[in-house]
Amino acid sequence: MVGPQRQDLDYFGFSLIAKLERHAIGASIVTIQVKQCKGHSISQSYSSFLSFFHNRRQRRLVLAMSTPAQYYQSLPPVSKFYGVACLMTTSALYFGLYNPWNIALSYQDVFKRFQVWRLISNFFFLGPFSPIFAIRLIMIARYGVLLERGPFDKRTADYVWMLMFGALSLLVMAAIPFLWTPFMAGSLVFMIVYVWSREFPNAQINIYGVVTLKGFYLPWALLALDLIFGASLMEDIIGMVAGHLYYFLTVLHPLAGGKYVLKTPRWVHKLVAHWGEGLQVNSPVQRDPNAGLSFRGRSYRLNGNRAQASTTASEQQNQTNNSGDDVAFRGKSNRLGGH
Repeated sequence: MVGPQRQDLDYFGFSLIAKLERHAIGASIVTIQVKQCKGHSISQSYSSFLSFFHNRRQRRLVLAMSTPAQYYQSLPPVSKFYGVACLMTTSALYFGLYNPWNIALSYQDVFKRFQVWRLISNFFFLGPFSPIFAIRLIMIARYGVLLERGPFDKRTADYVWMLMFGALSLLVMAAIPFLWTPFMAGSLVFMIVYVWSREFPNAQINIYGVVTLKGFYLPWALLALDLIFGASLMEDIIGMVAGHLYYFLTVLHPLAGGKYVLKTPRWVHKLVAHWGEGLQVNSPVQRDPNAGLSFRGRSYRLNGNRAQASTTASEQQNQTNNSGDDVAFRGKSNRLGGH
């Protein structure tokens, strides 16, 4: 490739630039320049794919050839699952199937009424359909996918553990009253963005075509934009704290000579192996060969298994009994006129 390649929101099929007046949190994903980053490099095939978007005519051609189904199938499993789960949660709210406060984080309901699902369900609600919801969903499809295809390539269990550790960290911080928020999906998405910024610190980010900065400063730029537009900073801050805690325990502390204390538990490896999606190199458990199968056992044709079985058995018996019959000649055979 010659020069940095640029990808804008047309790649996702959205035209949200005009709708970002109040929700500037997603401004940084309008355009992005991808370069070779310190310690990591974008794969050649992905870079070749991005090169199509350098030219508007080629970009339209690629978008015409690609279908939503093909794009969906190309997504890595964890980011695809989380994005679809958030989309389905908001869709169910749109059709009035539930009250969002029934899935909000409330420790009083968790401990007094044993509504333990609130500890998990609040991480799948990004809010009602709105530009900010679309921005956050695109952030999952962008930065979550880049993480899963880059530093976490063939490390599905480690990526799942990163999200679990982030969720646990956010739940602990939410126990402090002034850090509590009813829905923490936005914080988890911001954690993903923070980890991406540390893994790709030299990626060039272009905001609104005006400001260009390195990927390392992306979370701080989003935080400043939220401050300027009067949005709440609590979700962003606790997401950054959770992301930094994970990055410190898994990268910075071991590099400084410390012990690696955040190893992916064996039960997470078993969970991913049973799920049957993704790939984990050097996994301590074997992948379940029957993962994803709904039915197991011997199959039979309806209303024909007994008759077919009896017919087959009788034919085999007749062949065995008559194996020595109807044989006119035995012994060595020779071609006439030969030796």
